[in-house]
Amino acid sequence: MINMNLWKAFVPHLWLLTICGLGLFASTPVDAEDRGIADFPKLSPKTDWPWWRGPSRNGYAQPDAQPPTEFSASNHVKWKAQVPGRGHGSPIVVGSKVFLPTADEAAQIHSVIAFDRNTGKKLWETEVNRGAFPENNHPKNTEASPTIACDGERLFISFYHHDQVELIALTLDGKVSWRKFAGRFKPMRFEYGYAPSPLLYQNSVIVSAEWEGESFIAAFDRQTGKPLWKTPRAGMLTFSSPVIAHVAGKDQLLISGQEKISAYNPTTGKLLWSTPGTTMATCGTMIWEDDIVVASGGYPKAETIAVKADGSGKVLWKNNQKCYEQSMILIDGYVYALTDNGVMFCWNAETGKEMWKQRLTGPVSASPVYAGGYIYWANELGTMYVFKPNPQKYEEVARNTLGNSTFASPAVVGKELFLRVGEESGGSRQEWLYCLE
Repeated sequence: MINMNLWKAFVPHLWLLTICGLGLFASTPVDAEDRGIADFPKLSPKTDWPWWRGPSRNGYAQPDAQPPTEFSASNHVKWKAQVPGRGHGSPIVVGSKVFLPTADEAAQIHSVIAFDRNTGKKLWETEVNRGAFPENNHPKNTEASPTIACDGERLFISFYHHDQVELIALTLDGKVSWRKFAGRFKPMRFEYGYAPSPLLYQNSVIVSAEWEGESFIAAFDRQTGKPLWKTPRAGMLTFSSPVIAHVAGKDQLLISGQEKISAYNPTTGKLLWSTPGTTMATCGTMIWEDDIVVASGGYPKAETIAVKADGSGKVLWKNNQKCYEQSMILIDGYVYALTDNGVMFCWNAETGKEMWKQRLTGPVSASPVYAGGYIYWANELGTMYVFKPNPQKYEEVARNTLGNSTFASPAVVGKELFLRVGEESGGSRQEWLYCLE
């Protein structure tokens, strides 16, 4: 039973986005190998940032990306566009367009918006739902926190309304292609909203919803919306987006939370392995390199953990640090983690050895990107830290400010960095989408 006094002490941090039991292994084969963006012929990593955490799903931009390291509201701004409503969904970039989800919380309207990539002009705004928003949400969450995913032909977004999670597909010119009931969703004990982003894998789009009721991960056909599989999850509230990685010789759908780290066959939804780790509620997306996967959270305890992804359940290391809402990033064998209270850590991914730590400023909700040889990481106050991934020391190259409220994560393509920020003053909030070059 959860200690309610302890829970109340943690609720200011429990809101997003963007799992318990013994270690298990199932010998379910995974024959197909995920090729990431290469599985989608109408997308290109050179020109597109098509889903949560970018083309390779790990926060990496292309090796030749060169976004500006120094910027402000008047420096390196190619354009700035006003965003109606509110949302924490990060921008995605496909071809000549930039897409965002948003929600008018007063009118209870969910929408998807397209902007011209070159000018910032709003091209279209499609309303996809009206009414039946949840009665309550965490003050740090929004009704448009998932990030859109795009296969080059359709946009996919999941919204929580009418006591359900609905998955909606739209064309690139804003017409609804299909919409499907993904599953019932009505958190009652802890009414903190919904956050996981849709995930694309070969012919499917995958969504998750985890609460004290009928939690699930489910896959649908990208073209038709036909259900492909649905896997039950434990009845625990958690918020992490699942991710696909080719690790330990197979494609694995990775997810943390519910007091464990789990991997599923993304073709069938069958469990591959699971091992105890993290905590009940996590929000960040797992990271990986070679056959090591790393996760962090959360509530009711703080833990970062690295596990061998071969199904053995072997825990390589763990510590008591916490990246709750935000994801981490893993570069050349080292994990970089900006914790909730604003301390940057560097750990050896194999051993967990602390290489260094640096006091910055929290709180933190956005996830990092790696572009042009630098890590870009924002805190909630609008400060963007830009630093080199150096395991020997913290090596900051710039510290920038845009707005005074940053929850969404950047998208980087070529020389351009796209960032959704908020400006809050006197109880009002206005969101902006920047293109920095």
